[in-house]
Amino acid sequence: MLIEIDFRDKRPLYEQISDRLKRLIEQGVIGKDELLPSVRALSMELSINPNTIQKAYGVLDRDGYSYSVAGKGSFAADVSALLPARREAFYHELDEVLKRAPALGIGVADVTEHVRGVMKKGEQYDTDH
Repeated sequence: MLIEIDFRDKRPLYEQISDRLKRLIEQGVIGKDELLPSVRALSMELSINPNTIQKAYGVLDRDGYSYSVAGKGSFAADVSALLPARREAFYHELDEVLKRAPALGIGVADVTEHVRGVMKKGEQYDTDH
């Protein structure tokens, strides 16, 4: 599986797991209607309590990234309808952050350079994992 846990990350483990699975589903690495690993299998692979995995899967279900079928497991949902709203929320968040830049003496060139660096690191992360 393509999930790594960062024990230095301040976020709870279930949040790290659900965030990573969301990203894999958004990117199509885990395809629509694809069976997710069982709670037991993923907990053994990551050496994490099954309740933590179950909580992460609950977040995926709640947020529309997966659905459960009794006796079969959890499956990746079709997230194509979710992406426009997530993009809109992202841009709204970004707008709020950027509004603070002038007061901190951060100009357009600084922001552009920073964004390029962050995006480049993100591309490297996607190809490494």
